[in-house]
Amino acid sequence: MIRAGIIGSTGYAGGELTRLLLQREDVEIVWYGSRSYIDKPYASVYQNMFRLVENVCKDDNIAELAEEADVIFTATPQGLCASLVNEEILSKTKIIDLSADFRIKDVNIYEQWYKIDHPTPQFIPEAVYGLPEINREAVKGARLIANPGCYPTCSFLSIYPLLKAGLIDPDTIIIDAKSGTSGAGRGAKTDNLYCEVNESIKAYGVASHRHTPEIEEQLSYVAGRPVTISFTPHLVPMDRGILVTAYASLTRDVGDEEVRAAYEACYKDEYFVRVLEKDVTPQTRWVKGSNFVDVNFKIDPRTKRVVMMGAIDNMVKGAAGQAIQNMNLMFGLPENKGLKLAPMFP
Repeated sequence: MIRAGIIGSTGYAGGELTRLLLQREDVEIVWYGSRSYIDKPYASVYQNMFRLVENVCKDDNIAELAEEADVIFTATPQGLCASLVNEEILSKTKIIDLSADFRIKDVNIYEQWYKIDHPTPQFIPEAVYGLPEINREAVKGARLIANPGCYPTCSFLSIYPLLKAGLIDPDTIIIDAKSGTSGAGRGAKTDNLYCEVNESIKAYGVASHRHTPEIEEQLSYVAGRPVTISFTPHLVPMDRGILVTAYASLTRDVGDEEVRAAYEACYKDEYFVRVLEKDVTPQTRWVKGSNFVDVNFKIDPRTKRVVMMGAIDNMVKGAAGQAIQNMNLMFGLPENKGLKLAPMFP
């Protein structure tokens, strides 16, 4: 039995971790951490957990939690996990951090984009970027996982095969992404109120979104040199989902078969990445509630560019599902254990 603790259990990602882990007979959630709801029944915060979870919310005492849990999920704002982690904690338990605290290897870039000082940069080098499709073997032996961001997960998996195959020019990558409102978290914000979001779509974080350096870093590893991108996210009036449409110039004349072969070479054995049939575009509704990533492409011979597309559920593959995928690998379990849920429709 894997004993799991969740710090930040009452946020959207924490709630999704709870929903997914409750299906597991081999996992027991021993700690529901929440600064906002200490001593309140968890099911009073999320009524969908009525009669399913009888625990009350606890604080974020990670030292005490490390004595009880085999793995700790931190679904918390930036800076919190980094302020809590230390060598003693990591000697007792594994940590899967859903924030950005350990995703970016250059601490100066992290501090520049997130506008906070990193309290424990000594742990950044050992943290494994938890994208299993790329770092599977490293994840297996890790004690600290930096769970990827939602936009970076979808963007990277959409672009990776063609960049790896040398079919696109890294200097020409443009990413247009759209996300449901759950990506902004559960905290009350004027911009996320119903009247502000409904019947509208808007770009935000233009030329300044904090996921930009994370995407650039991961693409740079593939390209073998620094990559700079243009990344613009948009907020759309739906609960869940991310749709990425990325563009890049082709390095030479290629046909559909060669491009598709590049995707198949990377993903033919990946359970969660589905390369769609020709001319079928990814849609968020066909991945909702699941850990799947749907990807496809379209060559534009007129402009000599390729359009790379991807869709994920930002709460599952973009957060909680991917975290559990990493947990499975860390404990030597089948990677898709507890994550074979078919997408929900309607």
